[in-house]
Amino acid sequence: MNWFFITLGYSGLSPKAPGTAGSIVALILGILILIYFGAQTLFLATILISILAIKAINKYEQKTGIHDDNRIVIDELAGMWFALSVAPAISVSFTEMTDFQNGFLIQSLLSFVLFRYFDITKPSIIGRIDRETKGGIGVMGDDIIAGFAAGILSAVIWQGIVQIQTLI
Repeated sequence: MNWFFITLGYSGLSPKAPGTAGSIVALILGILILIYFGAQTLFLATILISILAIKAINKYEQKTGIHDDNRIVIDELAGMWFALSVAPAISVSFTEMTDFQNGFLIQSLLSFVLFRYFDITKPSIIGRIDRETKGGIGVMGDDIIAGFAAGILSAVIWQGIVQIQTLI
């Protein structure tokens, strides 16, 4: 069960771009949770999963001696879900999801792109956490900060789009 959990349903075993594969799985699951349960549930579930993941990753690293194995993608889930719970933090029905007026789909996709950018490039404190913090906190920490940054930037960009539309 631990391997299933930390590889996010084995999506981390993808031979190419396991982090992106895990992020796509996380995006789909996160959107479904937002639609059916709301942003608060997604946020609280992310905190719970992050705590469990830190413990599971610590066990894995103690057992294998491998820090931040690229097959571990539960950190991508935490980052994506934090981004989604910050940016498109509106509850919509499945039919309203494709309505571009509410911004749900645009912010979700923008959160995904920004999260992957921050996760891959690791600017500023994200890179520092990745380099200097060991164990499960180090593995999870950079993605959590990248997720918050992506969510906030996505929300700011969406609000900019809304403001520009009101001026036109």
